[in-house]
Amino acid sequence: MQRTSRLVACLGAIALAAVLVACKKPTSPDAHGTPAPASPKSPLKVGFSQIGAESDWRKANSESIRSEAAARGVNLVFSDAQQKQENQIKALRTFIVQDVDVIVFAPVVKTGWEPVLREIRDAGIPVILTDRRVENEDLYTTFIGADFVEEGRRAARFLADATSGNAVIAELEGTPGADPAIDRKKGFAEVLAQHPGMKIIKSQSGEFTRAKGREVMETFLKSPEGPSITALYAHNDDMALGAIQAIEEAGRRPGEDIIIVSVDGVRAAFEAMVEGKLNCTVECNPLLGPILFDTIEKIVAGQQVPKWIATEEGVFTRQTAAEDIKTRKY
Repeated sequence: MQRTSRLVACLGAIALAAVLVACKKPTSPDAHGTPAPASPKSPLKVGFSQIGAESDWRKANSESIRSEAAARGVNLVFSDAQQKQENQIKALRTFIVQDVDVIVFAPVVKTGWEPVLREIRDAGIPVILTDRRVENEDLYTTFIGADFVEEGRRAARFLADATSGNAVIAELEGTPGADPAIDRKKGFAEVLAQHPGMKIIKSQSGEFTRAKGREVMETFLKSPEGPSITALYAHNDDMALGAIQAIEEAGRRPGEDIIIVSVDGVRAAFEAMVEGKLNCTVECNPLLGPILFDTIEKIVAGQQVPKWIATEEGVFTRQTAAEDIKTRKY
């Protein structure tokens, strides 16, 4: 009788241990930095830390992800970092406590993420980056976004063609330390090196916002070098749209006296091209919701995904803007 009781107790302990192991999220990542998949809860719970709402692009990006989550019945825990890294780090740690199945975030800057990413990995939660990368490639599963270096190259190629390789350029950079700001500047400079007649004489951050773009452009135009500026390269459309206001207020014609190329491809940029005030926008597609949740479903199912999932993009000019705007979704 005692032996039987001990056997029952032993079997019960083994069963309990098996249940605990099955319920615990695994913590051993694969070669891609992806923890082994755990059985997802129903509905799927995803934590998403967004940079903020600083531009039309960012707003369209958030809406795409929110609407796709709703369409698929995903429980999306959304956090707006208001462009502050400390807010994002706090949100990521909150997602760990909330036991989400997957963490997604668009990092405001490229560096400073290693400690929190290690905490997430130790918790056995896969990480997906959208729009921007971080330095620690071994600590996230995949990046979904554009080739920012190529965007910079495309902007410079357009400007070289539009000016026959002769331009005095002002540059409105993005947020200092942000992946797209670094890479768009790099790609632009690569092409400029092939055109000795094209020189950047003014360069400053406009923080990816319309208000700051206008403010910085006003300063550029009032400087001693201001009258010599013949072209503007803005790292996003919102800064270019702010700069257009400053150019008009200075009594110059945007799109004519100053050739303008920017990046993103938002509707307001197409409207400016139709009006003849913006010459070109290089597309950076914000509608990442469908591809993001396709990727999430693959990861939780244990499938391998590429380290970088590149988005498809184009280049649009004012010559075709009136027709192109008819099919814009953002």
